Amino acid sequence: MDILFSIIGLGLLVLGAEIIIRGSVSFGRKINISLFAIGVVIVAGGTSLPELASSINAVLNDFSDLALGAVVGSNIANLILVMATTTLIFPIVNINKNQINQAWINIILGIVLIIMTFFYFNFIFGLVATTSLIFLMYVQIKKGEIDNLEIDKNDYSITISLILIIIGIACLVFGADLLIDSAINIARTYNVPASVIGLSLVAFGTSLPELAVGIVSAFRKKIDFALGNILGSNIYNVLGVLGISSFFGNFKVPAVLANQDLYFMLSITALILMFMIFAKKIGRIYGIIGLTLYFGYMYFIYI
Repeated sequence: MDILFSIIGLGLLVLGAEIIIRGSVSFGRKINISLFAIGVVIVAGGTSLPELASSINAVLNDFSDLALGAVVGSNIANLILVMATTTLIFPIVNINKNQINQAWINIILGIVLIIMTFFYFNFIFGLVATTSLIFLMYVQIKKGEIDNLEIDKNDYSITISLILIIIGIACLVFGADLLIDSAINIARTYNVPASVIGLSLVAFGTSLPELAVGIVSAFRKKIDFALGNILGSNIYNVLGVLGISSFFGNFKVPAVLANQDLYFMLSITALILMFMIFAKKIGRIYGIIGLTLYFGYMYFIYI
């Protein structure tokens, strides 16, 4: 039964990603907003909802380390697993200024998290973070406006497009949960050690929605959408997930994150920014580097 559930979960992931892309392409054309902007503002927020729910629950139950670990771990996986896999399939070329700006925002947020190791996440941080998120998303929408002269008779209405995006996000979230839960049960049946389950399934599962969107986007050659989803998800995780979680209790960055993971996340973001600025693309070279770093990092953490 678990094998059947895992297959259904995988199917929902692929279906959800396809539905999201169809809805987003249509929605972008209808309101003259770029796919990159939709990926940053709408879809990234939707795929970050599971992290938000789990982080609030962790803070309320005095397990705030889990909340911070989930955010940092998810951001790292997005940068070196999702981005690398996506670019191996189809490189991200013709990098524009708006995309570079989003990468700079990720750099700034990485520095903010390092500074926060000396302070507590509290109501004030939450207020500043959520206000900043709203402002950044507003600016992104304005910068994402395009003069769209391309008309497709197969485009959906704005309402139908939004419904498709919502259904797609729901399929992604439910499919990821179903696949990971089933895979964990299968692994336990065969007495796979907990550390291996954590390495290969749980850690991988937190970025499954973004990974599914990235892979399907690459095959559909809607690569701007994938990039927007990755960079946008990381922004939502820091400002949205941690910001809103800060309203539910005070917590501090655990030492293990402060000493290594935050600096690793910042370094990877800087590496991506260098590719964007100097190479004007994120190609298969980064794909190879990113996946090598991901598996090396997982080995360093768990072994």
